[in-house]
Amino acid sequence: MRRWNGFRSRFNRLSSFSYPGTLVLLLGAGLCTTLQAQQRIPLNDLSAFQHPGPGWRIAGDVKADLKKKDVLITTDGTGVLVNKPGKDLLSNFQHGDLDIELDYMMALGSNSGIYLQGRYEIQLLDSWGVLNPRAGDNGGIYERWDESRGEGQQGYEGYAPRQNASRAPGLWQHLSISFQAPRFDANGRKTENAKILKIVLNGVVIHEQVTLAGPTRGGLDHNEVPSGPLRIQGDHGAVAFRNIVINNYSKAKPIVKEVKYSVYKDRMDKTPDFKILKPIGEGIATQISSNINGLPANDFLVRYTATLQVKEAGDYGFNLNTPGGGGRLTIGDKSVIPAGGSDGNISLQPGDYPLELLYVKREDWAKPSLTLSVREAGFRQFVITDTNIPGDDPVDPILVNANAPTVLRSFMDLPEGGAKVVHAVSVGNPEKVHYTYDLDKGAMVQVWRGDFLNTTSMWHDRGNGTAVPQGTVQGFGKPSLAIARLSSPQASWSNDTTGTGYQPDGYVIDEAGRPVFHYTIYGIAVSDSIRVLPQSQGVYRKISLQQPAENLYVRVAVADKIEQQSDGIYVIGDKSYYIKMDNTGGVIREQDGHKELIVPVKGSALSYAVLF
Repeated sequence: MRRWNGFRSRFNRLSSFSYPGTLVLLLGAGLCTTLQAQQRIPLNDLSAFQHPGPGWRIAGDVKADLKKKDVLITTDGTGVLVNKPGKDLLSNFQHGDLDIELDYMMALGSNSGIYLQGRYEIQLLDSWGVLNPRAGDNGGIYERWDESRGEGQQGYEGYAPRQNASRAPGLWQHLSISFQAPRFDANGRKTENAKILKIVLNGVVIHEQVTLAGPTRGGLDHNEVPSGPLRIQGDHGAVAFRNIVINNYSKAKPIVKEVKYSVYKDRMDKTPDFKILKPIGEGIATQISSNINGLPANDFLVRYTATLQVKEAGDYGFNLNTPGGGGRLTIGDKSVIPAGGSDGNISLQPGDYPLELLYVKREDWAKPSLTLSVREAGFRQFVITDTNIPGDDPVDPILVNANAPTVLRSFMDLPEGGAKVVHAVSVGNPEKVHYTYDLDKGAMVQVWRGDFLNTTSMWHDRGNGTAVPQGTVQGFGKPSLAIARLSSPQASWSNDTTGTGYQPDGYVIDEAGRPVFHYTIYGIAVSDSIRVLPQSQGVYRKISLQQPAENLYVRVAVADKIEQQSDGIYVIGDKSYYIKMDNTGGVIREQDGHKELIVPVKGSALSYAVLF
């Protein structure tokens, strides 16, 4: 682990000089409004797809059978796209650059994939519990294939996800993909490879900036094209989809050309008169850039003039970032970003427009740095200035791995309810399944799969004491006591320890290096043991009491929805995780507008598994 020091507080002081200009819509300093043309794929029927085969259908809900491979059980309705193995599904729309976001569910042992432009496959697979995922696992970028490479060498250039962020079959998983299509010149020759900009699976970044030199195995064709259909693999296994949202970027981007610059040595406390003010340097450049030789260390202004070539009509947004200084952007005769601002919009028709950009730097802590980005509903936001700018010295993340059982105490911000646990104990395991325990409540408050903890915010410089899980997290809601004495199964569950005699007694490390938590409640000594299940399928919890007692219950789950799926198995929330009870039936009840699964304590122990 590495400790870092030397943090300096930095503040962007906006330039104080002002300019007259046309009144425009000002979105506010520091606010970058996203202009996106999102399209939700309708799933009331199959009309969004080309000639769907009989294996595809629309359903209202779906669930998996954890004991049967390739089985998804549906109910009537709309909103869910479901496949029984048949033929692939192609979208009616064609796409180039694309952002796509969706939920999907795998059947047990199932296999599917999403082919961008019908050619580049992102693998969908039941990879539940896999420790070291490969390119063919869930979220992997599938390999390319060449028979001429020889036996055992045909597959190449596949990319495994950084970690396994997969959930169990029958649970909804969330995937978002940002794809950049290959580029071609006027003669159809490829000038730039396709690229995966980012893939996020269940809240975890699993790919970034991956170049795709050609179609992956099983692609629609071996050639590459500016645009192609979205393709969903349907011949390998049962899979379901919902909430498919796309941003199909097809509009031509504006360009900046004919750039000239002039450098002035002045603090610019008032509106400059460029007819009087004499530059200390001038030049011609291929792009707007702060990388100018001979810039003063501080108190300077650069005036850029250029031509903005707009190829298609649209509402264009501009964002200006000038650390340690300020700026102003004028397009045509309109002030788009006024002095001291950072964001603005303008409607433009096709054509060439004169552009003036002023950049002033005053603060000595900042390096010369200028970034102007452009956004429009028809293309992904991009930087129109030089991207090769100096940045602050990066902070290496301080990561804690769990190659052996690892216990770390910290603060912990929970994913649900905005709660902060101040006496949190996080337990990491080499099986890549981890959890956090709240010593103040005697409660397991979250589990996650993947890598263990990022402690940068905890240990860098002065730190704030908070650790952050690195994997895909399943929270259990606002922390509360795990055990309560109830007068009846319908009595309210209290989050207050008053009257319970709750007293935490810390934890003891067992012979395997794993903690067993101890506390006293209602005068009863309790031990709480949490272990990883075989094949890393979740965790197994056993709560033991020193002596049996009447009217004690354990609250196992709280969610908006809880359903019993089979004997002893409950599906929690929006198919977020499973609870599997050991030889004990639970009570599903409604309290304060949500569902609770509570279980009476019969005898001296209660145990259950969390599958996720």
